[in-house]
Parts: sequence; structure tokens; C-alpha cells
Amino acid sequence: MYVFELCPLSLKDEASTLQLLKKQLALQQTIEDYAETIGMLSQQCRQLLELRHPDCEQISKHQSQIDRLYVSLKDLAEERKSRLEQQYWLYQLNREVDELEQWIAEREVIASSTELGQDFEHVTILQEKFTEFAAETGSLGQERVTAVNQMVDELIDYGHTDAATIAEWKDGVNEAWADLLELMETRGQMLAASHQLHKFFSDCREVLAQIEDKQRRLPEVRACQGGTSNTSTLQRLMQTFEHDIQLLVTQIRQLQESAAQLRTVYAGEKAEAIAMQEHEVMQAWKELLVSCEDCRMQITTATDKLRFFGMVRDQLMWIDSIICQIGTGEKPRDVSSVEVLMNYHQSLKSEVEARNKSVLQCIEMGKTLLAARNPASEEIKEKLEKVLAKQQELTEKWDKHWEELQHMLEVHQFAQEAVVAEAWLTAQEPFLSSNELGGSVDEVEQLIRRHEAFRKAAATWEERFSSLRRLTTVRETSQPNPRVRGELPRLPNGFPEKTSRLDRPRARDRPKPRRRPRPKEPAGETRRSRSVPAQSSPPVPQPPTHLAQREGFLFRKIDIEGQKKSSNRSWVNLYCVLNKGELGFYKDAKNTSTPYNNEPVINLSRCACDINNGYKKKKNVFTLKTNDGSEFLFHAKDEDDLKSWITSINTSISEHEETGKQGQTNPTTSSTDEGTRRDGSRAGGSERGEKSDRADGGSVRSDKGEKPEKKTGKKK
Repeated sequence: MYVFELCPLSLKDEASTLQLLKKQLALQQTIEDYAETIGMLSQQCRQLLELRHPDCEQISKHQSQIDRLYVSLKDLAEERKSRLEQQYWLYQLNREVDELEQWIAEREVIASSTELGQDFEHVTILQEKFTEFAAETGSLGQERVTAVNQMVDELIDYGHTDAATIAEWKDGVNEAWADLLELMETRGQMLAASHQLHKFFSDCREVLAQIEDKQRRLPEVRACQGGTSNTSTLQRLMQTFEHDIQLLVTQIRQLQESAAQLRTVYAGEKAEAIAMQEHEVMQAWKELLVSCEDCRMQITTATDKLRFFGMVRDQLMWIDSIICQIGTGEKPRDVSSVEVLMNYHQSLKSEVEARNKSVLQCIEMGKTLLAARNPASEEIKEKLEKVLAKQQELTEKWDKHWEELQHMLEVHQFAQEAVVAEAWLTAQEPFLSSNELGGSVDEVEQLIRRHEAFRKAAATWEERFSSLRRLTTVRETSQPNPRVRGELPRLPNGFPEKTSRLDRPRARDRPKPRRRPRPKEPAGETRRSRSVPAQSSPPVPQPPTHLAQREGFLFRKIDIEGQKKSSNRSWVNLYCVLNKGELGFYKDAKNTSTPYNNEPVINLSRCACDINNGYKKKKNVFTLKTNDGSEFLFHAKDEDDLKSWITSINTSISEHEETGKQGQTNPTTSSTDEGTRRDGSRAGGSERGEKSDRADGGSVRSDKGEKPEKKTGKKK
């Protein structure tokens, strides 16, 4: 009672409770201070009991009562302190719960706002602010709610007398916090949907602005089309423009996807606004694509025209340069200089043939443009006709100069033959005009032998003189034509004008005259003159050439080497080259100048090549057997490659066989003909010699009768 009298329990608020708690703590300290006094009394009691005080029993009873009262006082003080602490904690929890609920209510006002923005910029600002608000509310609110829940749990665990009330407070706080989180999530979704809607409208306006800008730029591109003659500039402009348009494709696709999503969310007026905006953008986009395609077609047409004109310009310049080179050389003085000019003229022909592909491409492009009805068809047709005319002019000038060179060659060959023949006649004239008849039989016989040798030499020269008497091409063309009255006009160099192209073969189709070797001095052999026509003797057939060629990678294995099993029978991947009847092996295509392991090339003469059906380890394997007994296995990459290699190698082997047959046939024929001619000439010469011998013998006998008698006597 003393304790309750000292500290009456009046719990009005948190402050008064705290004040009472402080007083209670001071009271407990006072009680603790009495512990020393109680101890002293207990000690005195024990001393009195030890001295056997007459009132020992009374003293012992009082001491026990004092101890019980002191302990009871301490328990009551502790109980009052506990009740004061629980009350103080309850006030603290109540205050925290009230503040948290008030804070949650304030946040709910912001989270429950229905403002969604007027445009894209406004909704973006609202969304940014709400994002910051949600982040701050989430972190701070969760921290405070966790603290309150922890306090509640501690009080309940401590066994607070008002545990039920405390639990209700906890449930109320958690429910308010959950409502706030739900409101914030709903607000965030509404702002996100509004942001997507306003962004769609903003993107539509931006794309429409870009499309309008591209529409305004199209006239500029068309203007550049007419103001430049550089195809690369036009193509670069169009490529840049199309690249810019390609950047819009992604934006258009994103707009369509956004519109599809928004139509699932909104209905009514907003759905209609979304559909109208999408339709407006797509309509403008289609119009831009149509305009761009028209512009591209115009630029492509202009580019093709400019490229064709450039090709025409290059071809005309090149043809003019070739025409200028024809006939610009010095006037030939002999056969060799004519042949040099003819070789140079043939090189021009080779150059023309090499360039013929590009000329045909130019002509074909012009025809294609005309067939496509190019707006500049008249100009293209004019350029095309000019190229065709120049090409025809080049062909005619080359043919004309080639015939002139042929005429020059025949003239100089005739002059050369005539000089040689005249020199031979001049050299033989002293022998023919000599009046020496010999002073003895030996001298006469020597003169006869010399005369016989002269007759044989004259017989060998007879064919050459006959060829000189034959008409050359120049003289044939200079003869009057019975079908045409009058004479043909003559060229400034003395050659007659060519006949019309309808009456003569093309010059390029006639064989090029070949320079025959200079004839030897009389040695008993006959030859044809350089001016003999081609039909007087059949042409000697040329030996066949090696046309089979192929190269590529093959796996090779030497199975038999020199009629013995090869020591190294491993497969090696080599670069094989078939050319001119020989098969070579190299490391790769870049090192075709160095054979693999310095191996000699294989001559395919008298070789055999066939598919190796007995080899089962690999497919596409063929065998090559050489004339020295060696055997090679080759592995191709596939069946087509196998067949191609076998065909090429067998073709080369056949060419070797044809070459061998030709080499055996031609010399026999030519030698037989030559021998026949020689025998005929010798026979004619001997007959003439016998006749002259008889005539000379008769004259000798008539003039000097004794000499035949001596000769007769000797014979006897």
C-alpha cells in the first residue's frame, strides 16, 4: 500500500505515463537503498541471538516479518514498473500506428489521382513524377510498416495485456498499406496506357511529317536527273533517298503493331481516333512509295541512257583509233617489210576480235533500250546506227588494206624472183655465148659434161620461169573485164582498184600469203615460185594440234612405278594441269611454274586412261597407264569431275595418235610428189641431152673425122 500511495496509477497519456515510470524507477532505487538497513537489522538480530538475549524469540519474529515485507515491497515495485512500461509501449505503438495510417492516407490521395495528361509531353512528365513517387513510397512505406509489425510482434511475444487490441492495429495497418500498393499499381498502369496512346499519336504526327518531307524532296531528285550526266551521281542520290525511306519502314511497322494493341484496350471514340490516324499514315506511305517507284524508274531510264552513251563514246573512240592505225605504216620496200605490215595488220584484227564482245554488248544494250521504249529512243537509235556504221567502216577498211598488202606482197615476191632469175641468166650468158669447142677429146668430153650440167640446171629453172610468166593477182585484176566496159580506175600506188564486194571473196576469208624460203642457186632441185597460184599444187595438211586442256585438284596415288610396286602409295592432293598433250603436277594453282617434287610432266603419247572399277576403297577413281609401265590412280571430287578428266585425257591421247599418223603420211606423199617431179625433169633433160649429144657428135664427126676413130679405137 505504501508503494501505491507513493505512486498512484493515473494513465492519461504517454507523457504522464512516462513521468510515472520515472517516479517508479526512483522509488525502486529508494527501496534498493533500504537493503543495507535491512541487512544491518539482520546482523544485529543474529548477534542478539548469539548472546542469548532474553527476547530472542520476539527479536527473531520481528526480523522475519521485516524480511517478508521487504521482499513483498520489491515485488510490488517490480510489478508496477512492468505495468507502467507496457502502458508506455502501448502509447508508443498507438502513436506509430496513427502516424503511419495518416501517411498512407496522404499517399492514397496522390495514388488515386485520375489525371492522365493532355498530350505526350504532359503524360511523360506525369509518368516520371509518379515513378519517383512510387519508388519513394514503396521503400519508405515498407520500412515503416515493417517497423510497426516488429513492435507489435514484440509486444505480443512479451505477453502484453492488450495483445488483442495490438493485433487489430497491425491488421489495419497492413490492410491500408496493401490498398496503397494496389492504388499505385493501378495508377501506374493507367499512366502507361495513356503514355502509349499519346505516343502513338505523336509518332503518327512525326511519321507524317517525315513522309511529307520525302515528298518534297522527290522533285529535287528529279531535277538532279536532268542536270547531271554522271550515272554514279544519279545512282548515289537514289540510293540515299531509298535508304532514308527504308528507315521509315520500321517506324511504319511499329505504328501498325501499336495500333493493333491499342484497339484491344480502347473502345468508342478513342478506338475510332486510333483507326483514323493509322489510315492517314498508311495512305500517305502508299503515295510516297508510288512516287518513289516512279522516280526510280525515271532515274534508271536516265542512268541506262547515260551508260549507253558512255559505251558508245568509248567504242567510237576506240574504232576511230583502230581506223587511224590502218595503213599508217611506211611504204614497204621488200617482202620482209610487207610481211611485217601484214603481221601488224593481223594484230589489229586480233585486237578487233578481242574487243568484239564489248561492241556487241553495246549494240545489244542499245537494242534493249529501244525495245523498252526509252524516252530518248531517237537519240539512242542515232547513236546505235553510228556505232554500226563505224563498225562497218572499220571492217571494210581492214579488208581493203589487207587486199592491198596481199597485192604488195605478190609484187615484191615477183620482183624478188625476177631479180634472182635475171641474175642466173646473166651468170649463164658467158657460157652460152662461148665459141670454145675443145682442142682434144678430153676437152670436148669436159665441155659436153658442162653442157649437160647446164641443161639439167636449166630444167630445174624452167618451172620458176613458167611461174614468172603466169599472171599474178595484180595483173589478173588489171585485165579488162568482158562484162564491164571501160577500165577500172587505178590506185595512186599503181595497183588497180578492187572489184566490187559482190564479185570477190572477203579478204579476211582468203588465206594469208606465206613467205616461201629464198630459192637456192641451181643445185639440181626444183621448187615452186612464190607467185604460183594455190591451185597448182595441193596444200599440205597441217598436223593436228593439241586442243584438250584442263586443270584442277585431284588426289593422286602412284600404284606402279617403272613396272614395280611404288614404295610410297599414299594419296596426295595435287593441282593437275593437262596442256599440249602433257599432264603436270603442282602443289597448287599459284605454283604452276614449279613441278611437285620436281617431277617431270607425263607425255600422254601411247598412254591408256579408264575408270578403275577394281578399286573399291574410294569412289570416282580412274587409272592412267603410261608407256613406261607406270600406273597412276586419280580420285576426283565427284562423278562429273571424273568423266570430264577421263574425256580430256583420252582426247589428248587421241590427238597424239592423230599427230603420229599425220607425221607418217605427209612426208611420204610430199617426197613421192617431189621425186616424181624430179624424175620427170631429169628424164626430159636426159632426152634433150641425148639429142644434143647426137647432134654435137655428128657435127664433130663431120668436122674432125679422126677423133671419132680414136674414140672408137679406144672402145675396141
